[in-house]
Amino acid sequence: QVKLVESGGASVQAGGSLRLSCATSGFDLHYFGVGWFRQAPGKKREGISCISSRDDSTHYADSVKGRFTISRDYATRTVYLQLDSLKPEDTARYYCATDFETEPCNTIISGVTVDAIDYWGKGTLVTVSA
Repeated sequence: QVKLVESGGASVQAGGSLRLSCATSGFDLHYFGVGWFRQAPGKKREGISCISSRDDSTHYADSVKGRFTISRDYATRTVYLQLDSLKPEDTARYYCATDFETEPCNTIISGVTVDAIDYWGKGTLVTVSA
């Protein structure tokens, strides 16, 4: 059974940092990519970062490039997202997700709809105050 559980969300001031964790089970991180997504109130869910299963490359949405860093620990089956230089517009619920047919990175690189991704965690809330 595929399972993804996010943690690490909190309320922080602008300029602060957080590290989000995505604990995974039920699939092999060596063979399937994982993406981080977020959904702000009243907005669509968007892909913000991912690790590709094909070549371990990482990708970022323009809105977070240079501030967020994705990493993966095979031993603990955990995918991390380091959030630095946080801005109020980063306020959102953050989700990690994977899929066995659609590469999550394609939601960032190729504009594939996030609806194509099958397996999601419940999310963790990040609130950034000015």
